[in-house]
Amino acid sequence: MLAFDDVGQGKVVVLLHAFPLNRQMWRYQVSALSQDYRVIAPDLPGFGESPEQNHDPGVEVMADAVAGLLNECKVEGPVVLGGLSLGGYVALAFARRHADRLAGLILADTRAEADDATGRANRDQLIAFVADNGPEAAAEQMLPKLLGATAQKQQPELTEEVRRLALGQRTTGVIAALRALRDRPDSTAGLAAIRVPTLVVVGSEDTLTPPDMAKRLMGQISGAKYVEIPQAGHLSNLEQPERFNDAVRNFLRNLP
Repeated sequence: MLAFDDVGQGKVVVLLHAFPLNRQMWRYQVSALSQDYRVIAPDLPGFGESPEQNHDPGVEVMADAVAGLLNECKVEGPVVLGGLSLGGYVALAFARRHADRLAGLILADTRAEADDATGRANRDQLIAFVADNGPEAAAEQMLPKLLGATAQKQQPELTEEVRRLALGQRTTGVIAALRALRDRPDSTAGLAAIRVPTLVVVGSEDTLTPPDMAKRLMGQISGAKYVEIPQAGHLSNLEQPERFNDAVRNFLRNLP
């Protein structure tokens, strides 16, 4: 079973974290949103306090694990599912496999496309590097890409927090997740089938999944809303938590 936080009461909002972090990256959102909603934030398989799978988990396996967690938590009605980066890939897999359990989607700093050949080769290089050097290798390679220019200049404490979260992961979990990222399917064809209200959020300084990519994602989901967070990079929820929270609250308030 996945490790998780379960805070608050009301409509259920599930938040799925980015690579190579864990559920602690949602601390600002859990604190703010749990005043009005029941917020569930799990560690995905192999991250944080969650056990690893017996085999490498793909994003579909991760999505099924989230569905299993909802069963364990006795959540019967549909939920609002939010994911950032890797969490967004898992959220899209959940939308394909468990559409009846969705009341809404929040896709933050993520994309629908699969890795191209260059992206897969880069994943393989990082897998080999992490195998030799541990999770700190992934942390040091990823940090300059995870945070925007503004945060890197103005929030040195955030850089250290993200580094700490990344260093807390297990080598085997990081490698399994890199394989899941490398092998994830292209979700583009399924976007037209999404029928629940959807919010696409992106940091204006995100270089991994930039605004143009987020706008393309939004445009392929019927009725999707788009919010760009200024002065934020790939971890927009941590870099500009109040702006991120405002965008999510406004979305949740307008759900049927």
